[in-house]
Amino acid sequence: MQRKSNFRDVFYVSDGTAITSETLGHAVLGQFDIETRQTTLPFVESVDRAISVQKQIDLAYEQTGIKPLVFYSIVVPEIKAIIEQSQANLYDVLHAIVEPLKHDLNMEPQPQLQRSHSINKDAASYQDRIAAIEYTLAHDDGVSLNNLEQADIILLGVSRCGKTPTSLYLAMQFGIRAVNYPFIAEDMASLKLPPAIEPFRYKTYGLTINTERLVAIRNERYANSDYASQKQCEAELHKVESMFRREAIPYLNTTSLSVEEISTRLLDISGLKRRMC
Repeated sequence: MQRKSNFRDVFYVSDGTAITSETLGHAVLGQFDIETRQTTLPFVESVDRAISVQKQIDLAYEQTGIKPLVFYSIVVPEIKAIIEQSQANLYDVLHAIVEPLKHDLNMEPQPQLQRSHSINKDAASYQDRIAAIEYTLAHDDGVSLNNLEQADIILLGVSRCGKTPTSLYLAMQFGIRAVNYPFIAEDMASLKLPPAIEPFRYKTYGLTINTERLVAIRNERYANSDYASQKQCEAELHKVESMFRREAIPYLNTTSLSVEEISTRLLDISGLKRRMC
């Protein structure tokens, strides 16, 4: 099967979660106007698994006649050598940084498998992140406004503007305890900060979104409903944004931002520190 010249199969291969390979690969590929079919292959920790992955990569080459792009992070030399025998264009995502760092530190690296290293390096930090996820889930979508003194950040906005995915991303990636509270149609007649949130306005931030985008998102869930109508979305956004300005709540428009970008911008404007495990 022949593919057009701007098509590429892309593989993210790692002896750990492959998150590093994916993140760097996405960032780099975003600079090029190409069509991709992406496959993530984590935990390539044995020779048998590596051989299987190599065969999968080679099969993609045989099917398309175009060498796949392989972003990989493998520390065991024997396993790494197998991946590097693939019929592909290969990009070792750590090599470009490790080599100059080795010379700058005048020190040989001591590679460790990512999975065992990440969990055992700092058990307390890992448990903190689990606690942050549990707290965030318990305070999702206005379910609870108890224990707000424990929150790192409180997010407000209309329904479907990105509060829940942002809250969960902050918790899962950075150990941030996030609360999110939705303003619904019934709130619009007398819109104000909930009394429970008022004492914590210093860590409260708003999310908003363009009307057209909100209409499209709501229609995916409740097509042709009043909830998803242009008129309803426009009215809710106008009133909520007016309240943000009146109450001096900093807010962010999420329309063209990914959840990663929303989270990073919130960390920046709030001054919160990332808690990496």
